[in-house]
Amino acid sequence: MAFDFSDMMEEARISARALKDFSEGLFNPTLRLGITGLSRAGKTVFITALIHGLTRGGRFPVFEPLASGRIARAYLAPQPDDAVPRFDYERHVRTLIDERAWPNSTVDISELRLVIDYQRQNGTERTLTLDIVDYPGEWLLDLPLLNKSYEQWSSESLALSRGNARAALAADWHAYISGLDAQAPADEQAALASAKLFTDYLRACRDERFAMSLLPPGRFLMPGNLAGSPALTFAPLDVPGDGNPPDGSLWAMMRRRYQSYKDVVVRPFFRDHFARLDRQVVLVDALAAFNSGPNALFDLESALAGILDCFHIGRGTILNALFRPKIDRILFAATKADHLHHISHDRLEAVLRRAVSRAVMRAEDTGATIDVVALSAVRATREAQVTRSRESLPSILGTPIAGEKADGETFDGNTEVATFPGELPEDPQALFESEAAFSGLANGQGNGTDFRFLRFRPPRLTPEGDNAASLPHIRLDRALQFLIGDRLQ
Repeated sequence: MAFDFSDMMEEARISARALKDFSEGLFNPTLRLGITGLSRAGKTVFITALIHGLTRGGRFPVFEPLASGRIARAYLAPQPDDAVPRFDYERHVRTLIDERAWPNSTVDISELRLVIDYQRQNGTERTLTLDIVDYPGEWLLDLPLLNKSYEQWSSESLALSRGNARAALAADWHAYISGLDAQAPADEQAALASAKLFTDYLRACRDERFAMSLLPPGRFLMPGNLAGSPALTFAPLDVPGDGNPPDGSLWAMMRRRYQSYKDVVVRPFFRDHFARLDRQVVLVDALAAFNSGPNALFDLESALAGILDCFHIGRGTILNALFRPKIDRILFAATKADHLHHISHDRLEAVLRRAVSRAVMRAEDTGATIDVVALSAVRATREAQVTRSRESLPSILGTPIAGEKADGETFDGNTEVATFPGELPEDPQALFESEAAFSGLANGQGNGTDFRFLRFRPPRLTPEGDNAASLPHIRLDRALQFLIGDRLQ
């Protein structure tokens, strides 16, 4: 009964916040846009390029309100939530343009308010306030924990860690917990050691050599001010899925701390931020999965299915806005399309569409709109045709980041090179048939492809007007048209 009452109170809080947001929106139309992505997907660059393009009049031919001249101006306004850090847009722009470096990844939630003055298609003047909420995708993968007991989570986590792709990475953790008695008296040192080894395993899975995506609990890799707290000092144990721990046992302590993690970390994020979103962008570094092999791609597919299951999606109505807002548009974006020649862009998009297909099927009847796009928020390369052994190859030109290696050469970060990135298969299904099928493609059997992608520096830009540089992109305007174009008609 206590759980049911707590659940009802949480819903009441969400409804009260929704009513407050709706009331404010009557006088100041506001759209809350959530932007997330799994590790290294490029959230910071995406948000920075989006804001820069809107405020500086970027080249967005597909974004109709801007291309047609109906947007009079877009400008930053004070961040509305006093308890949320402001997205540091100005510093990120300087890093991209002046230093030709990629901004550091964000490891916490942040927010920025953008005000757009525009003319409707009927000629009337209007204003739309766009609140951009940036949060780590790893936090999103925590939301399913709200509906799982400690025992269920332990069972699922252990089963996942014993798979072929992860077993070796989890060996030290497995060896340690095999010697633990879950029903023995609670032991703080055992809890600390288990949590550390479990976190080491999660961190190893996230390494770019393996590029695994399904890694809850998210705060174990991004602890912030909770580092070392009991709420982050627990780990799965090999216990019965429907069992109950003895009082005072290690099992009971782990279960209590798991519950604290949900209460202290997951529920506040869901209530205060996630449940208030109107639209959502999910950025995906699919190329990292290609670099790491078939297991990473299958893991990405599972993670994306879990992400979509988290969203409270459906057609936006006044009733929903009053009591429980629904996300009515979701964009899945495969980033770093500039690492491929344009002939593979549609194929990259098709691979991502295939990866989310099972999840999208479950959302078709809700009234929400879902789209998939391959894009590059800041294009770091140019295209060229390179002749090799009398064969003309569709290639890309860019400046690799210092330390990148290819064909035995280590790049200094200042030299532009031409590289043939390979071509993705025409049929994305081939990558999902089996590990053998993926390995055959990745090793060059059949189409000569080797999925190895260099990392490039941001492009050198020429200042324009008021020292503003136009950031080149691939399909960022298409993303904008899908996300907010209908609200600017």
